[in-house]
Amino acid sequence: MAAFAVLLSCLAPAQDILPYPYHIDDFDNGLRLITIPTDFPDVVSVHIVVSTGSRNEVEPGKSGFAHFFEHMMFRGSENYTSAEQAAIFKQAGADRNAYTTDDYTNYHTTVTKADLETVMKLEADRFRHLKYEQKAFRTEAMAVFGEYNKNSANPVNKALEVLRDTAFDEHTYKHTTMGFLRDIRMMPRQFEYSREFFSRWYKPEYTTILVVGDTTPEQTHDLVARYWGDWKRGGYTVEIPVEPPQQGPRNCHVKWPSETLPWVWVAFRGPAFDPDSGEMPALDLLSALGFSGNSDLYRKLYVRERKVDQMFSYFPDHKDPFLLMIAARVRDPQDWAYVRDEILATCERLKSADIDEERLAAIKSNMRYGFASSLDSSEAIASALAGYIARSRTPETVNEVYAAYERVTADDVRAVAKKYFVEDSRTICTVSQEPLSEPEVTASADDDASGAILMPSSSPLINLKLRYDVGAAYDPAGKEGLA
Repeated sequence: MAAFAVLLSCLAPAQDILPYPYHIDDFDNGLRLITIPTDFPDVVSVHIVVSTGSRNEVEPGKSGFAHFFEHMMFRGSENYTSAEQAAIFKQAGADRNAYTTDDYTNYHTTVTKADLETVMKLEADRFRHLKYEQKAFRTEAMAVFGEYNKNSANPVNKALEVLRDTAFDEHTYKHTTMGFLRDIRMMPRQFEYSREFFSRWYKPEYTTILVVGDTTPEQTHDLVARYWGDWKRGGYTVEIPVEPPQQGPRNCHVKWPSETLPWVWVAFRGPAFDPDSGEMPALDLLSALGFSGNSDLYRKLYVRERKVDQMFSYFPDHKDPFLLMIAARVRDPQDWAYVRDEILATCERLKSADIDEERLAAIKSNMRYGFASSLDSSEAIASALAGYIARSRTPETVNEVYAAYERVTADDVRAVAKKYFVEDSRTICTVSQEPLSEPEVTASADDDASGAILMPSSSPLINLKLRYDVGAAYDPAGKEGLA
């Protein structure tokens, strides 16, 4: 089968975060192969990234299928049973697994270079000739149901599920990768649809093969051409619903069935991942400044006041606009509103904060060093790149992102805080066993005052307005204008 290849980088420039050259082969059927030779001897890591995740589940009643299908991909093919596949990979000493996200599914295997051809052959076989019976399908559906129950036993996972369901109305990010519980319960009856899902999404135009390790572009090209070359292109596309702007703050609560410390989640609508935009890099730096273990808020709530025993921010990259989330676990249920208001006050302060450029530079340096030092094996390199490749199909994106970090200024950080930390796009979610109530607030005034009116609000800001019954009508004769 014909293919064309472009050597995009013979030598990685010194300023690039990715220190290895990479080679891209594009095949006529839409399949893309990315090869990154490394100097780690005798080991090769193969990641097969399929650009379908829970984001693609637009049909009512079919949420969770991308993750479910990750399970089915280990159920055998027309040429090998699942037991035969497992035995071959075990004989090769392969480290083999998969995972599903909102935007993509990744099948990854790490082996010695002598077994690279075996991996390519068996992976091509299951991607092209997957086969499973109804009994295996129903068994796996029950396994997924069990996985959902296990995940939902964690307050963090349940909070994320309810928070997303509350924050989104139309977009498929409304449901998690596991899917809605009502849809998971119906999965055992979806055998025919599962075959349709496979025929739609497991096609070469949605697939990128990333090979990192002790190999050459020529070797990987020959293997892919041999085993994947006549894989037929599909033609299925889907329109992802566009989420309308949020029209005001929202709240949700998870009543936990057993004893647990309360959780407070504060979320705002954020931007989509875009390597040409500096917004997500600026938000990542904002996250570190405002909510990391080195932030003023963390030192206040966790270290000095000991109001929380966990606090973190979560601003994940997504193909479409997603959420910017800050979460904290509160030691004393009576302090939950105080913790919430401190988070909100920090979000507000960041809009006009006097950000020290040296501190900003230190955070950038730490982020860059942390990423670079994590690239300590072929498997680690492939794992770090998989998410970027799922969204742009090129390793160059990671270089672009870290270059964008370097360009972020204090003004950029303040700008994204002003743009995204707004009340109309905010959703607050709490988790607790007992109901959480707002603390009582009393208003008092001297006997001579007319009165005081308290207007409850979820905002951390206080707006004090005083009215005096004094005006021009009360000016004494000869002293008009005194008021």
